[in-house]
Amino acid sequence: MTRPFLSIRAVRKTFGAFVAVHDVTIDVPKGEFLTFLGPSGSGKSTTLYAIAGFQDPSSGDVLLEDKSLLSVPSHKRNIGMVFQRYTLFPHLSVAENVAFPLRVRGRPDAEVKKKIADMLALVRLENFAGRYPGALSGGQQQRVALARALAYDPPILLMDEPLSALDKKLRQEIQAEIRRIHRETGVTILYVTHDQEEALHLSDRIALFKEGRIEQIGTGEDLYLRPASEFVAGFIGNSNFLPAEHLETANGASTVRLADGSVVSGVKTTQAFDRGQKARLMVRPEAFRLTPGPACAALAVEIVDTAFFGDRKRIVVRTAGGGEIDVRPTSDAAEPAGIDAASRGQVFFDPASAFLFPA
Repeated sequence: MTRPFLSIRAVRKTFGAFVAVHDVTIDVPKGEFLTFLGPSGSGKSTTLYAIAGFQDPSSGDVLLEDKSLLSVPSHKRNIGMVFQRYTLFPHLSVAENVAFPLRVRGRPDAEVKKKIADMLALVRLENFAGRYPGALSGGQQQRVALARALAYDPPILLMDEPLSALDKKLRQEIQAEIRRIHRETGVTILYVTHDQEEALHLSDRIALFKEGRIEQIGTGEDLYLRPASEFVAGFIGNSNFLPAEHLETANGASTVRLADGSVVSGVKTTQAFDRGQKARLMVRPEAFRLTPGPACAALAVEIVDTAFFGDRKRIVVRTAGGGEIDVRPTSDAAEPAGIDAASRGQVFFDPASAFLFPA
């Protein structure tokens, strides 16, 4: 069995009586891009800081290639770090900011010069070597911070909300650059964000944190298509939850009764339910159709609002139970006449695309 490159073993961090991280365990293979995702205060940054050495865990261990890092000071762990606020030296040029970690390590001038050129080429800032941080945009400053963090060839790069200060378009551009740099360098990256779209775009795997624990870890596809809990289903992607009553389960497929009295069979579940137990049926907005298809379940609705988003139309509907849900069929799907606000009709979904969770 291949040993993990980085191993986080039962890491726990307390601040007085408050437990910020509850016995988090993760094995990270070399070269992986792993994202810690979750809401504010869920423990993702605290776990990252324990790896970096900025905070000592209350218990547990962090091992790099089977060697514990806990007794190693943070500045000797040889781990690259990129923060939200760039942390560039304003009095140093771009080239000297990139050179700084190399000069601290006493690298020869020829190596420093070559590394500066290599790193600025990697982040596509070759023509900015003589500029100072104050003359750069936020995206350019973050690229310099990334080049500086990679300059000394760290085995691991830690990134803590590095793009949250940038606007949406610039975030998307820098995300593409980070993906490219990861492909070209093969560095192991641990990345913290609260933005699920960012996590889905960048990651090989995602560890979704909730209240100091990992709720689920897997690929973006795992978390989106096979959520382990209602929290995961609600945090990753857009979700609709319909009140339901569990009737029976056979071979992992449940039959439920919805608020309008309709019975739906073939719903995915990984949990045990009692007959008559209250539950919540999760259906993704894009799983709905406006016309019936094979094995589709029907839901009687009133149209509340419609909007066009290019590749999709967004329709807000009110169900018989009084709740509003989001329907986003693809724009090329056949659409019946009369879909506008205040009209009544039905929407349809494949029960196999839905999930059942306890109420």
